[in-house]
Amino acid sequence: MKKRVLVFPCGSEIGLEIHRSLRYSTHFELVGASSVNDHGRFVYDEYVGGLPLASDARFAQAIIAVASQYRIDAIYPTMDSVAEIVQNLAAETGIRVIGSGPRATAICASKSATYDLLEPHIAVPKRYASIDEIEHYPIFIKPDRGYGSRNTCRASTRDAAQAFLSGFAPGSMLLLEYLPGREWTIDCFSDRHGKLRFHGVRQRIRVVNGISVNTAPRDDFAEEFECWARTINEVLTPRGAWFFQARRDAAGKPKLLEVAARLGGSSALFRCRGVNFALLSAFDAFDRDVEITPNHYPIELSRALDNRFRIEIEFEHVYVDLDDCLLLGDRINHQLVGFLYKAISEGKRITLLTRHADDPITTLHRLRLGELFDEVVHVRDGSTKADHIVADAAIFIDDSHRERTQVARLHKIPTFSPDMIECLL
Repeated sequence: MKKRVLVFPCGSEIGLEIHRSLRYSTHFELVGASSVNDHGRFVYDEYVGGLPLASDARFAQAIIAVASQYRIDAIYPTMDSVAEIVQNLAAETGIRVIGSGPRATAICASKSATYDLLEPHIAVPKRYASIDEIEHYPIFIKPDRGYGSRNTCRASTRDAAQAFLSGFAPGSMLLLEYLPGREWTIDCFSDRHGKLRFHGVRQRIRVVNGISVNTAPRDDFAEEFECWARTINEVLTPRGAWFFQARRDAAGKPKLLEVAARLGGSSALFRCRGVNFALLSAFDAFDRDVEITPNHYPIELSRALDNRFRIEIEFEHVYVDLDDCLLLGDRINHQLVGFLYKAISEGKRITLLTRHADDPITTLHRLRLGELFDEVVHVRDGSTKADHIVADAAIFIDDSHRERTQVARLHKIPTFSPDMIECLL
């Protein structure tokens, strides 16, 4: 029987990566949950909205209720602050938590605590207790507790630093040496026995709002970063997926930025080399031994905003064109084929409605699409395609605006051009 995992909050970048990592697993089922309705509700088939914020006093009881109603076996927290709270609630909820234990989670939630722990072992940025200690600018100011690039500032002068700090509670911000150089993330996995099983270095080539949207494997400072990974693993004792970030200082030496007791959103880079951090962490949380056999081919990841749609139409029959629709020149429209197979799995009937110059059956077999259709209608008598549509609960897909207009007017059914297919997936 599959283990049911509650991902909270499921709409974060980490929550979306967990979904991508586990959606095809035969061992786990995912339930997404959030305090606010966000992208997660478009992605997770099972979704629970309206939960209290993790910092809310009602959160523990709400999680217990959701776990009971949805038969949850484990919670997978996706944010540093949530992980800390959920770990502290683990005994009360009686639910397994995927990830590091309370100590590692609490330390990683505070950058000052992280630096205090690791400074004897690893190079960290110089810290200033107050503005009066700062001799050289620029400096970098960031929250002791926070993530991404939120509430951070590169201050070039004392006045700029004071102005920025005036908006925050005393002691809540760190005053740090500014690191101007290249930046890396080192994705790691440690098992329940405390053994570091994997570490992979990737450069953060392009960063937007603290998220690495362009990243690729690198061997920069390979020995040093391996030493750091082993040291952090020994001193912090994380479990499951975790990562640390480093950046070059003005002298070209790497220094530690942060450690997080969770997987990184762009760790998908290594997932596509065969290291599925979320799946490994889930297996480890249920005390299953794992093996890691990564591939080593060159790979690069670029990320952008993704479109997901929720469209409210009901249909039982799909009419679809061939030329310039399913077949684009001499290439197959794989997105449209994906939709057609989705429709087949939902029990829809598929009809090819085409004016193809050659025999469409021969063309379909050449393309290995011969078994895709319940019916093939070859229009050769000059009639409109609208004349051949007989089903009422249907949709029509065609690149021709004229054909779509005729079908829409005559049959009053939804029509789609090839660029619209993404909303049907």
